[in-house]
Amino acid sequence: MKHAIAIRHVHFEDLGSLAEILTENDFKIQYLEAGIDDLSSIDPLQADLLIILGAPIGVYETDNYPFLKDEIALLQARLTNDLPTLGICLGAQLMAAALGAKVYPGKFKEIGWSPLTLKPIAKENYFTHLAAKKTSVLHWHGDTFDLPHNANLLASTELYANQAFSYGNNALALQFHPEVLPEKMEHWYIGHAVELARTQSMTIKQLRQDTQKLGSQLTKQAKLFWQGWLQTIFII
Repeated sequence: MKHAIAIRHVHFEDLGSLAEILTENDFKIQYLEAGIDDLSSIDPLQADLLIILGAPIGVYETDNYPFLKDEIALLQARLTNDLPTLGICLGAQLMAAALGAKVYPGKFKEIGWSPLTLKPIAKENYFTHLAAKKTSVLHWHGDTFDLPHNANLLASTELYANQAFSYGNNALALQFHPEVLPEKMEHWYIGHAVELARTQSMTIKQLRQDTQKLGSQLTKQAKLFWQGWLQTIFII
């Protein structure tokens, strides 16, 4: 059985649809809670797969959230050794920082459902399952990052050019949220209530309507996406 470690920052931003695919492919999932568990004690090379999930904090807020330094150190070791690594939202930003790229507040909040624009390289791999003609995806971020040196840009949106990148043979960074399950989105509306109240471009009512309309299709396509990605780095 393979071992996947998922570092979680807020309880409702979990593995979502990815959990089912990992279980189906004989992975044992271990959640570690940032700020609670001692991330500095982890052997960065031991897990078969390391996943860092999202959070409403910034990579640059290490004074307030010192565990971010531990996460960057973990990622630097994983990426240097080309080990299977996945970052979602904050996780993607931490991967960019670990590779020496700048992470900073963006000009706009990108919250809501919209399609991706795939780069040519992504049209030939597992990203085809998330093509605009097949599904929209959920975006929920205010920060962005520069593309790291030697990374491959895979997807963009109108608001932010850097939505996904790969690095080496085994690392994937996703600014957006393909993992979300529509039946759990009410937790997001509650957990991010303060942020949503300050975001004039999106309302909870609109998010709820769009999730009801688009969420089930994303779940279907995301499972194909996850399976396709895992097949590129593991014999499954």
